[in-house]
Amino acid sequence: MFPATHDTGLIPTVTERTQEMLLTSFTVEFSNADCCRNEGQSLRCFARLDQNVSEALPYLNAILGGYTYIKEPPLLTFHYSKGKLITVDADSIAINCVKNPIEAREILAWLQQEINTVWEKRQEITPKYTAAPWPKPANILRLLPKTDCGQCGQPTCIAFATLAASGDKGAEHCPALSSEAQKELATHLSRFHFDV
Repeated sequence: MFPATHDTGLIPTVTERTQEMLLTSFTVEFSNADCCRNEGQSLRCFARLDQNVSEALPYLNAILGGYTYIKEPPLLTFHYSKGKLITVDADSIAINCVKNPIEAREILAWLQQEINTVWEKRQEITPKYTAAPWPKPANILRLLPKTDCGQCGQPTCIAFATLAASGDKGAEHCPALSSEAQKELATHLSRFHFDV
């Protein structure tokens, strides 16, 4: 079992401009993430925020396009990159899977900057209190050839559709699609916000 570790998340911020800082510090913990589906990524990251960021979440949702947003208590979940899910609530940030503490700190530094930027520019941003639309595998399957040919590396078109719905596969990953069908699938998938 990987022992939980702690560090203080005092991430230096740019001082060249005056920014209204909402999130200035946090404490980070790591634990095993044996269930990660991304190879080589084996840690969960949990940051306890020293400041309450709940008022910034609707603005962050408007910019990042969260796929889960709960108004009360405020909670936002979005895809980051390569299957990473990040959940932000009033006083914490959770990242489902990271390779190492360095990657976690990079993501937290980026998110800290995003939170502070949306907070500073909140007068210019229309807050969003709903989640972004999320693709349905059945709708994606309708656009696939349904031959289960395996050319995409998946055993079935249903498996491919499920991966495409989570953002792990795109239209270009199905060689059996005609160029017209590939365009149609790409257009369908472009309506959704998979990674930030």
